[in-house]
Amino acid sequence: MQNKIQELRKAGKITQQELADALCVTRQTIISLENGKYNASLLLAHKIAVFFGMTIEDIFIFNEEDQL
Repeated sequence: MQNKIQELRKAGKITQQELADALCVTRQTIISLENGKYNASLLLAHKIAVFFGMTIEDIFIFNEEDQL
């Protein structure tokens, strides 16, 4: 699933490690999310949305192909 995490993080001048620390995950998790290699759980998606002051739908881009 595509997302805007890297774009939002860079716009806010936040490092991957700073975001990881704020979300209580590893830097590797952030890297995997940004590269689309890992889909966030609902709980993590919610934490990310709260961190950036946005909705989950504004950050994560749902495509029909993602259902497969």
